[in-house]
Order: sequence, then structure tokens, then C-alpha cells
Amino acid sequence: MKDSEVIMNPNMLVRFLKKDPAEFTKEDIICFCEANGVEMINFRYAAEDGKLKTLNFVITSREHLDTILSDGERVDGSNLFSFIEAGSSDLYVIPRYRTAFMSPFAEVPTLEILCSF
Repeated sequence: MKDSEVIMNPNMLVRFLKKDPAEFTKEDIICFCEANGVEMINFRYAAEDGKLKTLNFVITSREHLDTILSDGERVDGSNLFSFIEAGSSDLYVIPRYRTAFMSPFAEVPTLEILCSF
């Protein structure tokens, strides 16, 4: 990215990391969170009904942050998709680092990340 593209980018992570979002790594996200006092992370994912669902995490330690960014989080797929039966409904939402951005609406510093299954 050109310097002017970094400076003018509305995404705080791009300005802080000085790289294109496609190049964000887990370590980049952790570094940003520590340097910017991020207290919460929201995993956002879409359900079958088209509604955006949210998992909220209060960051308790670097290790906790590393774990949720590495492993994602288990969700009940039968509540999200009609074609998934309750007996085999475990899905994991996995963060897509390139989608990370700071919430402009949260009362505490909060990072938003879109996820896939």
C-alpha cells in the first residue's frame, strides 16, 4: 500500500499496521489489541435468515485472545440453519483476520471480526 492509502484509510488497523487487510495475521491482531487497549472482540457471522449474529468476548489475557483467534468458537448450527440436525449441529465460527475493524459505536474499545464456518 502507498503511504497516502495507509494514512487516509478509515480502518484503524490498516493505519496502525501499515498493511493491506488481506495481509493481517493473528499476531497483527494481537499486537493491535495490546497497543490500543482493546477490551472486547465481537465475532460476527450470518445465519440462514440473513441476520448477523454476534459472539462477544471480553479479553482477559493475551493467551485467551490467542486462543479465540486461533480456534474460533463453537456454535449450535441447528439454531442457525434449518438443514442441520440437532444431533450433528456443532459448527465453529472462524475469524477472518482481513475483516477486522474497530467498532465506532462501542462504549469500550471493541474489535469486530467477520467470521466463516
